[in-house]
Amino acid sequence: MKVIIMGCGRVGEQLAYILSDEGHAVTVVDYDPQALARLTERFKGERVKGVGFDREVLLQAGIEEADAFAATSSSDNANIVAARIAREVFHVPRVIARLYDPRRAEIYQRLGLRTISSTTWGAERIRELLTHAELDPIFTFGNGEVAILSIEVPPRLIGRMVRDLTISGGVGVTAITRQEHAFIPFSGTEFLARDILHLSVAASAMEQLKQLLDFD
Repeated sequence: MKVIIMGCGRVGEQLAYILSDEGHAVTVVDYDPQALARLTERFKGERVKGVGFDREVLLQAGIEEADAFAATSSSDNANIVAARIAREVFHVPRVIARLYDPRRAEIYQRLGLRTISSTTWGAERIRELLTHAELDPIFTFGNGEVAILSIEVPPRLIGRMVRDLTISGGVGVTAITRQEHAFIPFSGTEFLARDILHLSVAASAMEQLKQLLDFD
């Protein structure tokens, strides 16, 4: 996949390493040459100096062939302008803009822009760790509204069925790992001792899940 990252701060730099390590063709754009210089030999992609929403700079970065564009600079305004240009002018299929101010997220969503608010995500993650330490998510979606977590089946659920741990719109058993092999269960699947349950959980249903698991 061809990816352009606008902004080589901490987030942009780490994203560049991750995508480069995965074998994607990555180009990082930043107006600050010192920021680009921080990318070590681990980064196998390209560097382009310039303003990330300038047409000529984006063309130099190869935006016409890009499959994805991530605006990760420290400026909300610059990120949104760049994201809109990538999506509306160059029709890049996947565009993400980082936002510091979560109050702007709803406005930009109405414009059809996908955004990530590090402020909201960070606050939600701290809340999870403070209030649900036993249920530490391994992944979250959106701004933390939905989490994926894995737990060993508690004693009270051994012999019970998947339907007993399902809350419509709140909790679902996505998969079970049993004797080192994972499978997708159905509603009548019985929980056995030492099963590892992989759950998808809405943040609003965490307290209900704790009660079902007897984690009070």
